[in-house]
Amino acid sequence: MITLMTTAASGDDAHAPAGGVAGWAADLMDSLGAVGAGVAIALENLFPPLPSEVILPLAGFAASQGRLSLLAVLVCTTAGSVLGALALYAVGALVGRDRTVALAARLPLVKVSDVERTEAWFARHGTKAVFLGRMVPIFRSMISLPAGVERMRLPAFLALTTAGSLLWNALWVGAGYQLGDRWHRVSDVVGTYSKAVLAAAALAVVGFAALRLLRGGRGGHRATRRP
Repeated sequence: MITLMTTAASGDDAHAPAGGVAGWAADLMDSLGAVGAGVAIALENLFPPLPSEVILPLAGFAASQGRLSLLAVLVCTTAGSVLGALALYAVGALVGRDRTVALAARLPLVKVSDVERTEAWFARHGTKAVFLGRMVPIFRSMISLPAGVERMRLPAFLALTTAGSLLWNALWVGAGYQLGDRWHRVSDVVGTYSKAVLAAAALAVVGFAALRLLRGGRGGHRATRRP
């Protein structure tokens, strides 16, 4: 079995990935090698609650021990990122614009004009969003959906996704490789970053809902004053 942490004989096994996501990822890498790290990252794209901030530095640590090839880890995790993103792009393409608009029309507090503004924004900034979005937790996965809905050119989508994913993966795999048995410190730092991004997104949603309700309420009051 891959020894991804100091042994119990060293007197410090507090951070050994014995269970949870880290243990699951360690088992995958034990069974499949670098391909296992790629599979874990592909699944992380499809299920954002799986944290890349655990999987990537753990894979880097495995490479630092000589259990995995560093180059193979980078290639496989990037391939996993692209495959996961491509699956979500396909979902967005299958849903399409018409269904997206129809869904928006049924959602409370959401208007078709919101979809149209999003489309206009994506038309202007889509390439930057796909590239930079690969480096933002949660949005790394979500950005593939509008790219599919808007039928962004597939070669451009693949190139931008590959480049952004390679940068993100190389950063955290490299950090795990350099830190060795302190790889979990990377998880702590990126985990804090992820929580901050999630909190900001939640605040933005709450702010949007509050503003839409306030505007709707004012519109209703004006309507009651008309003869």
